[in-house]
Amino acid sequence: MKRLDLIFSERELDNVLSVLEKAEVPGYTILKHATGRGPERIVSEDMEFTGFGANAHVIIFCEQEIIDKIKESIKSVLSYYGGVAFLSEATPL
Repeated sequence: MKRLDLIFSERELDNVLSVLEKAEVPGYTILKHATGRGPERIVSEDMEFTGFGANAHVIIFCEQEIIDKIKESIKSVLSYYGGVAFLSEATPL
């Protein structure tokens, strides 16, 4: 099983979810208003309050076949709008 973490601007959540729905991803978790520090800038407290600059973090647990279905579309959305994706192994307990 794989774990896919997507972190991107919260404003682009609908675009990312559209890709996931088209690929029939079995489920996902959304953490809205994720803030922190990236290589390009620091999100200030003002940005946290207004939501400007806030990110969404989507976590997906699925099989490799689903990753293969969404890989290119997710890369395309993230390269256009900005964001990162990390893929790792996940072992259910």
